[in-house]
Amino acid sequence: MNNEILVNITPQETRVAILEQGVTQELHIERTSGRGIVGNIYNGRVSRVLPGMQSAFVDIGLDRAAFLHVADIRDSGQEGDAAKPIEKLLYEGNSILVQVIKDAIGTKGARLSTQISLAGRLLVFLPQESHIGISQRIEDDSERELLREKLQHILPADEKGGYIIRTMAETANESDLRADLEYLHRLWRDIQQQSITIAAPVLLYQDLDLSHRVLRDFVDENTARIFVDSRENYQKLVRFAQNYMTFIAERITLYTGDRPLFDLHGVEEEIEKSLAKRVNLKSGGYLIIDQTEALTTMDVNTGGFIGVRNFDDTIFKTNLEAAQVIARQLRLRNLGGIIIIDFIDMDSEEHKNAVLAEFNKALLKDRTRITVNGFSALGLVEMTRKRTRESLAHVLCETCPTCQGRGEIRTAQTICYEILRELLREARQFEANEFRILASQQVIDLFLDEESQSLAQLGDFIAKPISLQVEESYTQEQYDVILM
Repeated sequence: MNNEILVNITPQETRVAILEQGVTQELHIERTSGRGIVGNIYNGRVSRVLPGMQSAFVDIGLDRAAFLHVADIRDSGQEGDAAKPIEKLLYEGNSILVQVIKDAIGTKGARLSTQISLAGRLLVFLPQESHIGISQRIEDDSERELLREKLQHILPADEKGGYIIRTMAETANESDLRADLEYLHRLWRDIQQQSITIAAPVLLYQDLDLSHRVLRDFVDENTARIFVDSRENYQKLVRFAQNYMTFIAERITLYTGDRPLFDLHGVEEEIEKSLAKRVNLKSGGYLIIDQTEALTTMDVNTGGFIGVRNFDDTIFKTNLEAAQVIARQLRLRNLGGIIIIDFIDMDSEEHKNAVLAEFNKALLKDRTRITVNGFSALGLVEMTRKRTRESLAHVLCETCPTCQGRGEIRTAQTICYEILRELLREARQFEANEFRILASQQVIDLFLDEESQSLAQLGDFIAKPISLQVEESYTQEQYDVILM
């Protein structure tokens, strides 16, 4: 037990850092003003059905309608049957019980499912299913069978729901499983009752806040301490643990030191690093990480690493290190969706297989569902990582107002030439005694130096004086041409 969880709470936000062997592996941030809604259950109302997209928009009481695809509708097709089209399942004005499976991200609304799941510490209850599944992280076959038997032994005779046995149930006894089972049953009965008595759209169940979800979803036998720096929330978490997971309560510790909790453990520095495009490798190589709306790309480079024997060894060692670092960065930055990794080209199939094996091994620590397709014909590793919440960068950052997210701005020289074209255009269309250029210091300096002759020639051509004025508030790309 040498892993730690740090919980930093202020009135504005809750931040959680997961430390393994003293190294920050995951960061989670929840703003009080913008709490995520994944896991919430609503009685929604269908506002629009789109047969062409086989989807519907559902009003769940938020500013933006949520999105429901036919594949996420429980009755769209029973096993072995052809899927029914969405227009046969829903109509506008329909009341429908839905659960949020993905937060609104960017311009996309929240994504919904009618396949409800309720998570406890040991079990996930699937009211509309009938099977018992077991976490793939529990690898021992005898342990899997024993857990299945324990659960089946305590299930009511009239049980209609299905279950997933979570990793944390690996050492649980029947008493622990029964407590979780009864809690989930009570919760589901309450949700059903509300759905009958309260008109749509309405929130029926709100998932736990971040600090409580951490206890439910992240604490395991390897967690030595959970440090909390808020006395009020420390007491709440201890009470929650005493009621639902008694063995955890004694691990929760109130942090009262003078130095901020995240500073003490170097987490603030890790947050800063996680927002940079470049990640340095110990070997001297580096990664370049680019996030776009469509996908995330990761490019591996040798940088200053020259190796010890030959270039192939240099490439292989850099790629091996990069495989481990990439697995960590996926968790740290909470990157999801389609991810393309451009490892340095390797000729040896043995080296490729070794890098892929190292990467898959490093990914085993990740709780999020991941699919790795291996090397493509172009030498790229294609993978997907389930995205339910926004990445760390999207939570903490916004689009740059200067470059509008391009990551580049036009040069001062480019802006000078744009201004000259605009001046000529204005002079041909309008009568003016004088033209005044309002621009940034960099652009005005260029007009006074390298481009002074160009400006003078244009002034002679239009036969009008041209004056210059620096606007301190303008970015390099901003300018105005004023007719005097």
